[in-house]
Amino acid sequence: MIKRLFDLLLSALALLLLSPLLLGTALAVWWEDGWPVLFRQVRVGRHGREFGMYKFRSMVKNAAAIGPYHTASDDPRITRVGRFIRRTSLDELPQLLNVLLGHMSLVGPRPDVPAQRALYSEADWAARCSVRPGVTGLAQARLRSAATPEQRLALDLQYAREAGLWLDLRILWWTLGRLSGQGSN
Repeated sequence: MIKRLFDLLLSALALLLLSPLLLGTALAVWWEDGWPVLFRQVRVGRHGREFGMYKFRSMVKNAAAIGPYHTASDDPRITRVGRFIRRTSLDELPQLLNVLLGHMSLVGPRPDVPAQRALYSEADWAARCSVRPGVTGLAQARLRSAATPEQRLALDLQYAREAGLWLDLRILWWTLGRLSGQGSN
């Protein structure tokens, strides 16, 4: 209950304070590649429920039809503006709306696409889905995009076991230190 209240208050405040940056990012995406500026992708949340996660569009239109669900640093589908907003994590800011809607938390394992379920054992999937997914998580705060799938899973499961407000505050602090752009794609 306290975590949810924390999520609501902080995400609403962030949306308000960052609204000029959100508008500027939306305009940059539109200027380079037109509408839509937001990308909605089906992800898996708490208890395995699917939801539409929002991001600023950083790739060409219909990128999912011309490539896999994951990206590499040299992915030709990523636009010029997209490279910048990914490096600075600006593309993630619309997920604050998902936090307000209750689909996500500020901190938790990053939500997977449904196809990734096959990569987990039943026990690991159940543990991962026992907590609300987050805009940032232990894997992102510690290793950003440099995490191997094994490292990411271990850190996601560690978070599921140890979740709490104090850990969330530490992860948010570590995430702020990662926003220099190092290790993103």
